[in-house]
Amino acid sequence: MSFTRDAVLPIAPPGAEPIVTERLRLVPATLALARAELEDRAAFAALLDAHIPDAWPPQTVAEALPLFALWLQAAPACGGWFSWYALARHEDGAASVLVASGGFIGPPLDGEVAVGYAVLPQFEGRGYATEMAGALVDWALAQPRVERVIAETEWANPASVRVLSKLGFVRSGNARAAEGLRFERGRDAAC
Repeated sequence: MSFTRDAVLPIAPPGAEPIVTERLRLVPATLALARAELEDRAAFAALLDAHIPDAWPPQTVAEALPLFALWLQAAPACGGWFSWYALARHEDGAASVLVASGGFIGPPLDGEVAVGYAVLPQFEGRGYATEMAGALVDWALAQPRVERVIAETEWANPASVRVLSKLGFVRSGNARAAEGLRFERGRDAAC
């Protein structure tokens, strides 16, 4: 059977559970979370058990939110292959804060997945993008059908290029958009 990049594969990767890093808790999107994010901010905060900043969502993902919800509705068993929410954890017991989002553009195809990430401006420069993207890339590369993770970024975004470099990605050409670069990291790459 042949699939196109737009095909939704009915797989549920093992471990589509929250990922805990040094400072973040990454929560995979569900249809309930995606709908609440679009329709009911209070319900969204309650489901995440976190404070949602007024500036949410990051500008670069705002337009994609309805698409993520449609993907989750069409393929609820594909948890983990779409959006993840990054919550900054507080040691003092204060409520977590939603600082970023990231994820993949669907399940693996021919051993490859594409990762993306965005951090709210007030939380930039604190290493959250590197921590979140690193955890997501490690999660993806631990899945049996993933051999490499790709990422595309614009020339005008040197911070994103630094994140990818820190995570062991290497430049592998130009992005589909003329003003961008393509990076990739294989299963065997060392960080």
